[in-house]
Amino acid sequence: GPAALTALVDAAAEGPASWPPEAWLGTPGTADGSDGVPELWRIGTGVVRSSPEPQRFPVAVPMLDHSHLHVSSAFESRATAESLVETLLLRVLSHFQPGLVHVHVWDVGQLTGALPGLYPLTRAGLLTVHDPARLHELLDELSDHIRRVHTGVLTEGHQSVRAVGGRRTEPWRVAVLFGNRQPLREEHQQQLQRVARNGLAAGIQLVIVDIPVTVNSPIETVTIAADHSATCTMTGKHVAVALDPPLPRGQVPRACAVIADKREERRHRLSTFADLLPERFWRENSSAGVLAPVGFLEGEPVHVGLGDTSPHALIGGPSGSGKTNFLYAMLGSLAARYAPDELELYLLDFKEGVSFAQFAPGRKDPTWLPHARLVGVNVNTDREFGVALLAFLAEEMRRRADAAKQHEVTKLEQLREEDPHGHWPRIVAVIDEFQYLFGERDQVTAQATQLLEDVARRGRSQGIHLVLSSQDVSGIEGFWGKSAIFEQFTVRIALPKARRVLAEPQNDAAVELPRWHAVVNHESGVRPGNEVARIPDATAKGTFDALQAELHRLRPAELAEPILFDGSKVPVLRALPDYQALRPVDGGSPTVLLGQVIDVAGSAAKVRFARTPGRNIAVLGSLADDAARVLGGAALSLARQHEPGDAQFTLACLAEDAWPHAQRLAKQLRDAGHEVDLRGLDGVRPLVDDTAARITASMTGETGAPLPPHYLVVYAVDAAHTLLEAKDPTTRVSGLDHLRTVLKHGPENRTHVLGWWRGAQRLKNSLPPGVYDDIGAWIAFDIQGKELLSFGPEQVMAWSPRPRRGLFFDRFEHSRPQVVIPFDTGEEP
Repeated sequence: GPAALTALVDAAAEGPASWPPEAWLGTPGTADGSDGVPELWRIGTGVVRSSPEPQRFPVAVPMLDHSHLHVSSAFESRATAESLVETLLLRVLSHFQPGLVHVHVWDVGQLTGALPGLYPLTRAGLLTVHDPARLHELLDELSDHIRRVHTGVLTEGHQSVRAVGGRRTEPWRVAVLFGNRQPLREEHQQQLQRVARNGLAAGIQLVIVDIPVTVNSPIETVTIAADHSATCTMTGKHVAVALDPPLPRGQVPRACAVIADKREERRHRLSTFADLLPERFWRENSSAGVLAPVGFLEGEPVHVGLGDTSPHALIGGPSGSGKTNFLYAMLGSLAARYAPDELELYLLDFKEGVSFAQFAPGRKDPTWLPHARLVGVNVNTDREFGVALLAFLAEEMRRRADAAKQHEVTKLEQLREEDPHGHWPRIVAVIDEFQYLFGERDQVTAQATQLLEDVARRGRSQGIHLVLSSQDVSGIEGFWGKSAIFEQFTVRIALPKARRVLAEPQNDAAVELPRWHAVVNHESGVRPGNEVARIPDATAKGTFDALQAELHRLRPAELAEPILFDGSKVPVLRALPDYQALRPVDGGSPTVLLGQVIDVAGSAAKVRFARTPGRNIAVLGSLADDAARVLGGAALSLARQHEPGDAQFTLACLAEDAWPHAQRLAKQLRDAGHEVDLRGLDGVRPLVDDTAARITASMTGETGAPLPPHYLVVYAVDAAHTLLEAKDPTTRVSGLDHLRTVLKHGPENRTHVLGWWRGAQRLKNSLPPGVYDDIGAWIAFDIQGKELLSFGPEQVMAWSPRPRRGLFFDRFEHSRPQVVIPFDTGEEP
């Protein structure tokens, strides 16, 4: 009945869509489209003609995303038709924020056009009046807009702008066509039909007055008779509709002026970082992609989107152009819209700075960005970490592809539909100053290029997106030389004076760009895709830091902190998860930890001390500090895997500069409950002789019980070379022979050597000529790669020493060496 119809209209036509004019006329709208759009808009009241007890009820029609509107009037009721259209337009304009609705008016009969009360909107660009003789130009403009929306907005499987969700990124365009009851020319009629058919999905609303038209799309018709009574297809011919009276003539221009003023105020107001953020956090869904504003153009937001059709972004700009600020604005806008289970961030900064360190917990600020899963800073000398990140993304890409294959789908969006309980967030990996990754012609660059191509080509369908930023991308051979890589970066952001990011020389929009601005382009950098945005300050106090604090407060309790890799810091052994996970082996094979591998997980470089030949470790280099860190970490990790008294630790320090390290390690082992035999140079010959004798006795069966684990930690083995070369006058066997026996047969008898040699040739002198298998694992520091060829694969040739980094190779486990960082073993076990 009428009561139910009234309730229906009240529910579907909220605010100015149904309120009386005095409640909204003259007040600019505030809706941004994120909370939905009214489905109905009031035009008057209706009554059922044949009802015995007539009761009036509100009549409303669908508009905007739902239906076009056709108004047919008689000569006598044309003014009523115009007032109906004017009222509907004012309802729409007063509901939404100024700028979200643009009106186009074409009147076949008069150059000045109809709806003169709306003319104050023209100064704000919200109303365009078209030439009566140039209808084709309006229709061409609408057709071009439809094409642009379909190629630039409806790119992730969405059927309409409305389906994209969130704050409206594309203004509605309401085209009002006033005719004279005569048909349009055939070509105009056909073009109008095409616009009507495809316009609603692109945000185009047609209001057609007194033009005979047949369209293949939703359209609501209101027919106004000569006596000003009306009917509409919404209610049917049996309901008589009394249209609402016209709006007060003097108030319409004033209301439009207020809307125009508000629009101008928004256009000229200096937008802030807070304007990038939504009213409510974490309400968006990333199934089809991520979309967030990064700046503003005349008060309206300019967005960056990453999805299946715009998979990766390239950002360029010289030092001081605002790249870091842009990244903060983009990341903050994304993090505010998408929850941590919708979006994960992997952030890597090759600059000598800590731009991204804020995203991880620190001493001054314990908060961290909940979306960040990895933060890498100060990695300009650790290019391997960039390769490790790309390798991690490639592995995650394969994992997702396997899951998609099991569910018989191909894209992340489909996988999330088929596996709603799985954890499949979008991943955005940001690599700032990525040119360092390709800085040398070496194995690292080759690996990075191969992995980058793989992730760039196939990551799009698995929801993995790259954002690469650089001061100058023009000289990166590994990037520009591979069209398969470059063509995938369809999103281009050029900051002032950026080179080669846009499609130069045709597109030089960034050359004269003022500070705090950026060119945002989703069409591979061609000029028609340019959007110039002013980027608000996102690095000042109270901007991103305040947002991070709030998001940190809202984070799920079970969410783990991000992994922080800081190339300037030494990893602490006790803090390493691999060390904390060590437990007594109860007769099994213990694992030695030598340092931290440069990888995403922050894992340790490991050597398994199995009872097989070659399970000894050599540390090569001239510096006692580096060697002591490795030997200390190795011994402490072994001690953690034995109960006190179950293993024997013998420390032999043969170089004076290593004594403080050896004494400290002995104290740490003793504090852990282990017995330690600490010897100097004078005790090394008896140690080697006795150990060799016990091993020989065990191998010949002279001792019944197996030998207990025995670890010989020897500092500067080569310092005892002259002493060990002396032969026993009776047996003619030297200490060097006994050392070689320990190295050769010790591991099978649970005796392992962890030794430091101060040069590659010095290690060779301790081994039988040409036989190097007794050293199964080694880590080298200030040794050139060519000196290591005897001990490892040809990839070691590329090694160039650098501070606090070692090259690790285990011939039983590795196909290529790894770069590791020795531990800080501390004063306590």
